[in-house]
Parts: sequence; C-alpha cells; structure tokens
Amino acid sequence: MTPSSVGTRDTLSPDDFRYVIGHFASGLTVVSARHDGRPCGSTVSAVSSLSLEPPMLLVCMNRQSVTAQAIAGSRTFAVNILSEDQVGTAERFARKGGDKFADVPFSGAPDGPPLLDGSLAILECRVAQEVSGGTHSVFLAEVDRARARDGSPLAYFRGRMGRLDDELRGRM
Repeated sequence: MTPSSVGTRDTLSPDDFRYVIGHFASGLTVVSARHDGRPCGSTVSAVSSLSLEPPMLLVCMNRQSVTAQAIAGSRTFAVNILSEDQVGTAERFARKGGDKFADVPFSGAPDGPPLLDGSLAILECRVAQEVSGGTHSVFLAEVDRARARDGSPLAYFRGRMGRLDDELRGRM
C-alpha cells in the first residue's frame, strides 16, 4: 500500500479502508452491558462525544456482537475509558466468546452495566436512539452518570495500543 490514494468508493476494499482509517488515533474503551443478567463487554474505539446539553455520546458496534445485542435489549450500557496500564483488559475484551469477566474486578448495580475497576473514566448511559450503519449499530445515548480519575488514557493507532507520547501528555 502506498501513501497515495488507495481507490475510489467503487474500488475501496475493506482492507484499504482499515489501513487509511487506522491513521486516526483514538482512545480505547470497554463498552459493557448485561445480557440475561450476565455481564458482557467489548473493546470499542468508535466512541465520540455528541452533545453537552444534554450530555450525549455515540457508540458504534457490530450488530452481531453479544454486547451490541445486550445494549439493544437493555437500552443501558457503560463506557469504561481505559487507562494506559489496561492493555491486557483491552485485549481480553477484544476477543470473541468466553467469560471475559472472569477474574476482572468490577462493580455496579446487579441489573445495571458492569463498571470496570481501574478505568480512567466511566460513563453510564441510556440509549436515546439506535441507528443502523452498514454492519453496525450506532447508539446515541444520554449520559446519566460520569466519573473520572487522574491518569492517562490507552491510545489506539494503526492497529496498536499504547501510551500517548510524553510531549502530548505534558500539555494536559
């Protein structure tokens, strides 16, 4: 793949799109919910602030994921913004299947979304609208509760996880 254009809409392959969009750095989160009373969660980088009044955000998830289906059913979820020392957590929740919450400390109401201990920030959300986009559901959600602690986020860039560089962190 060259640094030049990789195609037009008619010829842009999923791999080409993934390569190009990988140049957009983002943070990493674990979006969590409950499905039939059991905790579920997925690593998600497609999270964005949407509105300050009311406080809203959007989350994009593959419709086939158990977590997206749980959110669609329960209409509530949490966005656990990961800290730079939670690479293992991001990797665990990026995998399909299995009990992702085994040996992972979390809190929250028994009927609410799991809140991961050690997260840099947590936003508890209620779905206001669900929109379909390609293979994904886009959840537009109102934020009911939010909290944060000091620290630095886990960043995602070109398919890799890591820390923000010291120069950028020094400006915070």
